Parts: sequence; C-alpha cells; structure tokens
Amino acid sequence: QVQLVESGGGLVQAGGSLRLSCAASGRTASSSGMGWFRQTPGKEREFVAAVSGTGSYTYYADSVKGRFTISRDNARNTVYLTMNSLKPEDTALYYCAAAIRTYGGSRHDQYDYWGQGTRVTVSS
Repeated sequence: QVQLVESGGGLVQAGGSLRLSCAASGRTASSSGMGWFRQTPGKEREFVAAVSGTGSYTYYADSVKGRFTISRDNARNTVYLTMNSLKPEDTALYYCAAAIRTYGGSRHDQYDYWGQGTRVTVSS
C-alpha cells in the first residue's frame, strides 16, 4: 500500500505561483513513478506532469509546459509541483498519483494509488 497526501493548494491571482506537495508513505513509495493530474467538475481527470522513480525523467502536458515543474525528493518521499504564471484555466482539484505496476505515464490507468486532492483556484 502507498498513502499519498497532497498539500499546498489555495487561492491565487492570475500570474501568481503555488507549489503543491505530495507526501508518500508505504512500500516502494520512493521508487515509484509519480504523477500529477487535475480535474474540474464535469470533466475527465487530466494529466499534468509525471516524474520517474529516480527523478531523471519528467514530462508534461502541453498546456503546462514551460510554466509547471515537477520534482521529487526521495529522501523525504515527497513530490512537488511548482506552478508559475498561473491562469484561471488552471483552476482544478489537483491529485497526486503513484505507479507501482508501471513506470507511470500520462494515462490515469497507469497509476495505482491516488491522494485525496488539493484545490487550486486562480482568479482573473
């Protein structure tokens, strides 16, 4: 089992920044591929960013490339999502996910464990 707890969400003005954190615990947490997804009401969960187990490889959705950065600190079992130049369309519930069966990726079915989410609201 892997437990994931997100934090760092909040209300920010357009153009501002936030850093989300995802604290992981449980077996293989430090070696799992990790991802961030987001969801708004009435829409499917959308891929945002992912990082490999070692942190060597990262990939991003086109909509956030150049503005968001995913990173991890395996000594602290924590994954971060640093979000800059935020836009109102970034408003969503952001979820952290851990992949055990796969290396992770951009599809939500590649992940096995999910956190409860942290809300981000960007005002115009």
